Amino acid sequence: MSALSPRLRRIVDALPLRPGLRVIEIGCGPGAAAREVAARIGPEGHVLAVDRSAAAIARTTASATDLIAAGRLTARCGEAEHLALAEGERPYDLAFAVRVGAFDGRHPGAGERALERLARALVPGGRLFVDGGDPLREVPLPG
Repeated sequence: MSALSPRLRRIVDALPLRPGLRVIEIGCGPGAAAREVAARIGPEGHVLAVDRSAAAIARTTASATDLIAAGRLTARCGEAEHLALAEGERPYDLAFAVRVGAFDGRHPGAGERALERLARALVPGGRLFVDGGDPLREVPLPG
């Protein structure tokens, strides 16, 4: 497991994590932050690591085989604007995204659809954090 960059460490440190949470990372890349979040939320928690790149998901899967085998992390290829829970999958408590075009203004239409999808994937009162604050900002979800 590789160490987090100082920037990613600040982001993970800023998340309101506690043991047992269910967390979605949108745009997980190679999975460094997802693995760190899984370590912090412990064996009762779960991380859904999502990325639109199949290569990124392959890297996440290869670097998190122990967490995946233990049922603590799931890696899924897909876009935030098409995110849907699998049949029987419980909703998540919070989500975060770093350098994701749907949330940083590069793709506003995709961002609106992604917010709607996340609102359905999170528990009532679930929270979304994206980069662009100090280091994160919370984004209100529809509904």
